[in-house]
Amino acid sequence: MTLDAPKVSSPLNNDEQAALARTLAGSDDVTVFVDGTAHRLADDAREAVLDLLRRLSRGDAVSVASVADLLTTSQAAEMAGISHTFLRNLTDRGEVAVQYRGSHRRIRRQDIMAWLVSQKAATERTATHTAATHTGRETHPGN
Repeated sequence: MTLDAPKVSSPLNNDEQAALARTLAGSDDVTVFVDGTAHRLADDAREAVLDLLRRLSRGDAVSVASVADLLTTSQAAEMAGISHTFLRNLTDRGEVAVQYRGSHRRIRRQDIMAWLVSQKAATERTATHTAATHTGRETHPGN
């Protein structure tokens, strides 16, 4: 399993930094144009875009990633009802997708939920097979 990696931008060259710094000077107005259509951003989105642009204007490299559905391994383990160590082993084996923020693992809520669904289905298959075996109704392929 893989996830979209955070998007990383190299620092702007000196001319681009200076031009962006001049544009940002004294203005907190951000309007985004997509395919020629202007979109006014909500305050929190505007602040995030301004922060990104200010960092670029200072010559910083930046990274952008979604965080709304990312859980720490402790949060994901608690949600799944498993130990933190077991969850780390699942991510190491690729059974649960993981993103890294530095050395910290982050797991999307939907990925841990999908793993839980797969475990429930596997448990149900095992229970059905066990019940059939104990009642003598086990079926064999080709019979």
